[in-house]
Amino acid sequence: MHHCSSAMYLLLRCLRGCSRHSRIRIPRRLKRLVSYIKLIFNSLYFNSLINSEVVMDSILEPVFWTVEVITRWFGMVFVVLVVALTSSVVFIAYFCLLPLVLHTYPPAWIFWHICYGHWNLVMIVFHYYKATNTPPGNPPKMKSDVPFVSVCKKCVIPKPARTWLNNCVGHFNHRYFFSFCLYLTLGCLYCSVSGRYLFLDAYSAIDEISQPPYTYKDRMFHKSVIYMWVLTSTVAVALGALTLWHAVLITRGETSIERHINNKEAKRMAKHGKVYRNPFSYGKLNNWKVFFGVEKRSHWLTRVLLPSGHAPYGDGLTWDVYPLKKDIMPV
Repeated sequence: MHHCSSAMYLLLRCLRGCSRHSRIRIPRRLKRLVSYIKLIFNSLYFNSLINSEVVMDSILEPVFWTVEVITRWFGMVFVVLVVALTSSVVFIAYFCLLPLVLHTYPPAWIFWHICYGHWNLVMIVFHYYKATNTPPGNPPKMKSDVPFVSVCKKCVIPKPARTWLNNCVGHFNHRYFFSFCLYLTLGCLYCSVSGRYLFLDAYSAIDEISQPPYTYKDRMFHKSVIYMWVLTSTVAVALGALTLWHAVLITRGETSIERHINNKEAKRMAKHGKVYRNPFSYGKLNNWKVFFGVEKRSHWLTRVLLPSGHAPYGDGLTWDVYPLKKDIMPV
């Protein structure tokens, strides 16, 4: 494109030179045509919106497309994997551990394990279903008065404020996603803590060579206990870290992108002796109330500790300050 522009520039100089020496006036229509062609060539490789980042994005577009296709298929594999692993743990709990609990534990502990285990399972299944089947919300494609902070490079449409990454988690299913991570972490911790002695006994039984040979049923029981404990302990650590990170963001009233922006703004204003305040944070407790949709005391039970399909505040495009500045529920 640079060579084409240079050639066009030389052509114009040649025409100007010829007109000066031969005193031949170039027709105005020809001048307009040459100017229009030059404008077309320039617009192919340069305009006021293009920078090095846009050029790199254009060059790497095939790579982005390949990654998107792979992640789309990986998402399906991940769903199947989550369902399969969760089902395997539930199967072991019902057919291996529950009979043992019923025969060895006192009635109070039996009641506790049955009630907590089923409540935790219901919360996991409910929030996983809602998180995967609730649309996250989409920015408007038509012209509107909604303020935006940037332009999505993939959709080529304005991105509203507080936009999340990609399109899997958004304003309308963020609560379901976080609750799924939270209750799955609690479930894994429950299995890991309550099954630690069973794991040690099963591991010792398999490790001991001098022990009499076990039956096939005994060996499968020991291997199932070890599999469940290792799986739930690993997931509890990995998913617990992700859940804790999201809990910090919710407490601060930030998204993951806003955390980086707010940190930069805080440092920039600190140099001028000023303190930066996050405009979307309304206090630690109020941030949790807004996130869970708690408007009265009973909502801590009906909307947090029990399955609830209520919609979040707002539309995810505009954020009103007035209802959030006031305390939603007296503490």
